[in-house]
Amino acid sequence: MALFFFFFLFLLTLLSPSSSNDLNSLTYIIHVDHEAKPSIFPTHRHWYTSSLASLTSTTPSIIHTYDTVFHGFSARLTSQDAAQLLNHPHVISVIPEQVRHLHTTRSPEFLGLRSTDKAGLLEESDFGSDLVIGVIDTGIWPERPSFDDRGLGPVPIRWKGQCIASQDFPTTACNRKLVGARFFCGGYEATNGKMNETTEFRSPRDSDGHGTHTASISAGRYVFPASTLGYARGLAAGMAPKARLAAYKVCWNSGCYDSDILAAFDTAVADGVDVISLSVGGVVVPYYLDAIAIGAFGAIDRGIFVSASAGNGGPGALTVTNVAPWMTTVGAGTIDRDFPANVKLGNGKMISGVSVYGGPGLDPGRMYPLVYGGSLLGGDGYSSSLCLEGSLDPNLVKGKIVLCDRGINSRATKGEIVRKNGGLGMIIANGVFDGEGLVADCHVLPATSVGASGGDEIRRYISESSKSRSSKKPTATIVFKGTRLGIRPAPVVASFSARGPNPETPDILKPDVIAPGLNILAAWPDRIGPSGVPSDNRRTEFNILSGTSMACPHVSGLAALLKASHPDWSPAAIRSALMTTAYRVDNRGEAMMDESTGNTSSVMDYGSGHVHPTKAMDPGLVYDITPYDYINFLCNSNYTGANIVTITRRKADCDGARRAGHVGNLNYPSFSVVFQQYGEMKMSTHFIRTVTNVGDSDSVYEIKISPPRGTTVTVEPEKLSFRRVGQKLSFVVRVKATEVKLSPGATNVETGHIVWSDGKRNVTSPLVVTLQQPL
Repeated sequence: MALFFFFFLFLLTLLSPSSSNDLNSLTYIIHVDHEAKPSIFPTHRHWYTSSLASLTSTTPSIIHTYDTVFHGFSARLTSQDAAQLLNHPHVISVIPEQVRHLHTTRSPEFLGLRSTDKAGLLEESDFGSDLVIGVIDTGIWPERPSFDDRGLGPVPIRWKGQCIASQDFPTTACNRKLVGARFFCGGYEATNGKMNETTEFRSPRDSDGHGTHTASISAGRYVFPASTLGYARGLAAGMAPKARLAAYKVCWNSGCYDSDILAAFDTAVADGVDVISLSVGGVVVPYYLDAIAIGAFGAIDRGIFVSASAGNGGPGALTVTNVAPWMTTVGAGTIDRDFPANVKLGNGKMISGVSVYGGPGLDPGRMYPLVYGGSLLGGDGYSSSLCLEGSLDPNLVKGKIVLCDRGINSRATKGEIVRKNGGLGMIIANGVFDGEGLVADCHVLPATSVGASGGDEIRRYISESSKSRSSKKPTATIVFKGTRLGIRPAPVVASFSARGPNPETPDILKPDVIAPGLNILAAWPDRIGPSGVPSDNRRTEFNILSGTSMACPHVSGLAALLKASHPDWSPAAIRSALMTTAYRVDNRGEAMMDESTGNTSSVMDYGSGHVHPTKAMDPGLVYDITPYDYINFLCNSNYTGANIVTITRRKADCDGARRAGHVGNLNYPSFSVVFQQYGEMKMSTHFIRTVTNVGDSDSVYEIKISPPRGTTVTVEPEKLSFRRVGQKLSFVVRVKATEVKLSPGATNVETGHIVWSDGKRNVTSPLVVTLQQPL
């Protein structure tokens, strides 16, 4: 208990923002023994309020109460009050609030979903009709044609959600497509004070654009024509065009607050959603301190699939977020479309770049003076290299194209700063960490983004030309080439997509899969320019954005289609179908590449691979997981009884679970083991798995093994014979590894695969063996 208390105090100082209302108080989420409420209190809220009244400080007000995925409340407390509550006999845990942030169409066609197909996932699922996808995000702009309800049947009778009206969001904003819309701002305002309603809507209406975009990716209707400033022109559609949507707004100008996110989960589950899509993330913490993990468990416990973005912290290792094994964690890949905008230098060289700039262009054939922000006189070098506010001298920038380094402020904001200082154009250069991964942006002036090597070449050209004794100064122009289709290779793992290994549980491979997340066209609100810069007065019904935020709703929509086709499948079965049928080759038939390096990508980048919807509809076998399996997993993760109750709302007897196995024995569709090399030449482990036949009766699956290098892998039995659909059979995977020479603290990762095949279907699972040399 003492160890937990000190860890708890450390986390609250690390995760919680300072308050504009009370610098000595923070927001906490309090988990309470729900069944202990004395009968004298008519409601749990009355009981919670009474409990708070016993604290030594001024009685705080309750922000939210939770009754569905979690039992308890959130409130603003001093650290002393929080510590005092920990000792309350009916308080199970006190969780410091974390502030999360957003992880910010050709993709249906790229995924093989075509509306004209007479058979396939769209047809089999009736395009997702009558399933409800709950999108926890920045809200929604309901008037967009992507949310039109033409041709849809009545709202499902089981639906209990509401459309919360306000001055700017009438109840008529909801329809048979958008069946629910709510907002949660209690946690946000408890920390920041009352919102500024001149810049934000106190309603489900979207003042950012992110939520509208993600909602239409998951379930937008067919809209033609669709484009952004003339780019990506064609038919726009979400993954499940007939699925219903419910918007839960939790993200505001300063972020997304845990107390509000948990309230959204609590309400969405009670409303009756079938899928929850969450493109939000933050610092990875133990699951019992993670409001998203807690809310997601409550959802899957009710049979609701939860899809979450992996984060945009790539390409570095250990950057993946939303790693709880009951969530499906989605990374981002490219599609076979891009928007080339190349830089032509005065020496004749062409540097590849991308952009979706749609305004007045640069004069064709004319070369413009070129400067690098970092070498301009009068600045501090670092700030001006990044083109930060106030760092550029208008006398040195006016009439020129400015090279800016990527980082700190947004790419579009850099362009606005260059424009304000008189620049005519901009080139954004990736840093070494960003590598060669490029993201196209809707800039406010002629601009493009280039990779790290291209940036180096442009800087070198500027430096050499500036030092030259000739009269030729550095010049450049940007050549915009519009939309290009049929790009090869594709998919490629996006540079920004967060990578494994899983920082909380290395034995569970994350991310699970990747899906389209680079330069995705989807709906966009009115009143917000496509660049997101406040001064951008352009308006468009669609916008092109990138991020694992965009990848996540692809999987959310696909999950709705699979649920509609297979109503009896659990969330784990749906994820299993997506994982075991995912692919690892591009449209050239070669191994998927890593955009940041140009080298072959790995399972730490893409998990099981890129989703393949058509094959996921008929996976043959699935790895199913029950809530009690997750409880055993938590037991084997050495969580305490109180920790487990906080996550699952169930008391656990961990003695039996620990005798039965280890963390890696969770019935997950992937296999991962970490061996610590303590001088042992031989290391070994085993995995126990159970698969359920969802294919043909009287089917036989045989094993194919591609062992990781330096390991011996065996599977018993080598053949699984099923007599009926729904039958379950188990097998054991044994892995033996030999010590390799590593320096202290070093790690060696080797990957392989095991495949169960019936001759028609291949049920594929990655197998990862990590050797670590202790310090």
